[in-house]
Amino acid sequence: MKPKSSKNIRVLDIYARLCEGKSVNKAEDAKKFGVDARTIQRDIDDIRVFLDERQMGYAPDGRSVVYDRNDKGFVMAGSEGAMMSNSEILAVSKILLGSRAFTKKEINGILGKMINGCVPLKNMKLVKELISNEQFHYVELGHKTYIQDKLWHIGTNIKEHNLIEIKYSRGEHTGVVTRIIEPMAILFSEYYFYLNAFIVKPDKDGKYVHKYDYPAIFRIDRIKEYKELREKFQVSYADRFEEGEFRKRIQFMYSGHLMKIQLKFYGENPEPVLDRLPTARIVEEKEHQFTISAEVYGKGILMWLLSQGSRIEVIRPESLRQEMKKKVEEILKLYS
Repeated sequence: MKPKSSKNIRVLDIYARLCEGKSVNKAEDAKKFGVDARTIQRDIDDIRVFLDERQMGYAPDGRSVVYDRNDKGFVMAGSEGAMMSNSEILAVSKILLGSRAFTKKEINGILGKMINGCVPLKNMKLVKELISNEQFHYVELGHKTYIQDKLWHIGTNIKEHNLIEIKYSRGEHTGVVTRIIEPMAILFSEYYFYLNAFIVKPDKDGKYVHKYDYPAIFRIDRIKEYKELREKFQVSYADRFEEGEFRKRIQFMYSGHLMKIQLKFYGENPEPVLDRLPTARIVEEKEHQFTISAEVYGKGILMWLLSQGSRIEVIRPESLRQEMKKKVEEILKLYS
């Protein structure tokens, strides 16, 4: 027989396994810890008292320990609200795999932690099987850069309003540039994580000022080096950057001035336009024709508009309409 363990170790071990969705069998645990079944029952009762007190305290979560006749053991019930459900884990896993945002090593580590930490033991094998094929054939992006730590460090500088200096590669054949920036937000779009930041430069008094009146966008995997400067920047509440509002107006992470556009959609259902452009609204509707207005940042909208072919016509601004016309003529020349 194994030597008796201390009560604290037993209770913590049982509690941890219950939180992990595992079943606790009194007879098996009695043998494991070298005590009798009544001792294990008292340990479980102590855990029940602890959970009851939490319901009346600062962190009620509806959890309780109940006996499961099918498992022939005690399980934690009522914890679904605090943990992701099987369907939620499956949905998030599919989104992560489809995003291709991480290296294969990173994605395997993230999925493993999610499944092992949130899925009840009895469903773990099924969830793993449902994503196993896609996980096996996962193709990482060409840059193969580990970015998780970089995301956290940059996120900390955003929160603490620290100026940072970055060495940034614009592409494989364009070299590296150095920029001093005010980091504002981290965004994700079309396979990549991006840093939204104001580029700054010193004025005649040595004070850093914005180089442009709109933020620049940097692909985080292309930030080769970064360091925190011993200087903070100020952001007033009224002028604070709201990434949610910016995200509604940006396409393909091409920065630039805010622009009000109007276009016509030819078809029965304008839903693809309304979904793609969160600021879009229908201002006029006719049979199979919708006039839509929206706000967008920069020229990234051109890429999406061109992908819509003859279903969309740009009405204004005139400069965007002429640029669309020029792009269409350039495309036509390729096929002449």
